[in-house]
Amino acid sequence: MNAALLAPLPQVDAQLEADLAASVAQLRGDTVSMLSDLVALPSLLGEEAAAQNWMADRMASMGLRVDRFDIDEAKLRTHRGWSPSLISYDGRPNVVGVHQPTEVKGRSLILNGHIDVVPVGNASMWASPPFSPRLDGDRLYGRGAADMKAGIIAWLNAFRALQAVGLEPAAPVYLQSVIEEECTGNGALACLVQGYHADAAIITEPGEGLLRAQLGVMWLTLEVTGIPVHAMVAHTGTNAIDAARNLFAELKLLEREWNEPARRHALWCAHEHPINFNLGRLNGGEWNSSVATTCTADIRLSFYPDMSAADVRAQVEQRLAEAHEASPSRDSIRYKVIYKGFQSEGCVLDAGQPVLTELTRCHRDVTGETLELTVGTGTTDARSFNLYGPIPATCYGPNGASIHGIDEWVSIDSTMRCTEVLTRFIARWCGVNRRRL
Repeated sequence: MNAALLAPLPQVDAQLEADLAASVAQLRGDTVSMLSDLVALPSLLGEEAAAQNWMADRMASMGLRVDRFDIDEAKLRTHRGWSPSLISYDGRPNVVGVHQPTEVKGRSLILNGHIDVVPVGNASMWASPPFSPRLDGDRLYGRGAADMKAGIIAWLNAFRALQAVGLEPAAPVYLQSVIEEECTGNGALACLVQGYHADAAIITEPGEGLLRAQLGVMWLTLEVTGIPVHAMVAHTGTNAIDAARNLFAELKLLEREWNEPARRHALWCAHEHPINFNLGRLNGGEWNSSVATTCTADIRLSFYPDMSAADVRAQVEQRLAEAHEASPSRDSIRYKVIYKGFQSEGCVLDAGQPVLTELTRCHRDVTGETLELTVGTGTTDARSFNLYGPIPATCYGPNGASIHGIDEWVSIDSTMRCTEVLTRFIARWCGVNRRRL
């Protein structure tokens, strides 16, 4: 373990923590307005630049040194954590706000969040336009409100709350706004390759739990071809769409096997259904009256932390090959497996890591409640820090709902609680100095 993690935490007195709580409370209006501004910037894949400009301007206004850099895929391609990208990285920067203290007393920290959001789906199903933020009581609605722009606002305002009482963290702090958490994780990985390391990392993904472990996630595409004929003699051809669905059905059998009790990782023994294979997109065919010649099936699957990505690929390809060989139509079906997007292995963080125990203590001191350690069935950027830093990393953020769904929302009350917890954590973890203006 890093020697800095063995040293006692800096002492923070009760009066200072009361002052910090009051400082956070005064930022509630700013929280709503800042979050509304950020949600209104549609940072979909390939369209992150405007939101990243907003982040860079905000960080600069806080007196941080701002490092904007495009991801250099050539640097990442040979890294174990790299995932094949979907589009070019030109003009889609990561943004890092760098704080260097006047005097180092405590432990360094990374506060990380992803700026990218997933597609809105059918916008007509939303009660209000997805990128027109709407406040209704405690809930702020909009795509990305919970996942995870509220979390980003929480750590920006935690830092501002310290500044408002004339303090700075007494250790380096790196505020990271990254791209592509939703499809590759290469944004967070690029920050590591860029040289940003610390004694711990907190990612403010939604949910007031404390992430201890997460599954691996892999994306793959099946490209399938069949034999086209006129629909009036469809039985004499081979439909690529049907073939693709049959191949995916075989993968669903593999999903069922990995969910069997004897195959599970110990941390997911009690979970209802930890492993999920999802057919996210199916695209094929050329004409209503023609048997489909081609079809592509975009698939997301998950796997346990004790399985390597290479082993998963081998098992998937073996299962597909066996299914193809057993098919009566095997001579008229061709398929290819392409790996793009997530190739992300799972990770487990020791429950005794100081970042977990101190965040638990801060949350209890603020809310009176004990945080539960959770195990996730998806992936987050925490894996890059934990596996490749190695930097102990967890996820802790505001509560919300309808993530990746319709009418996504986040709780403002929860965002404020999260902000206060983070402010207290920074003060205890990093220590504080009087700020020089």
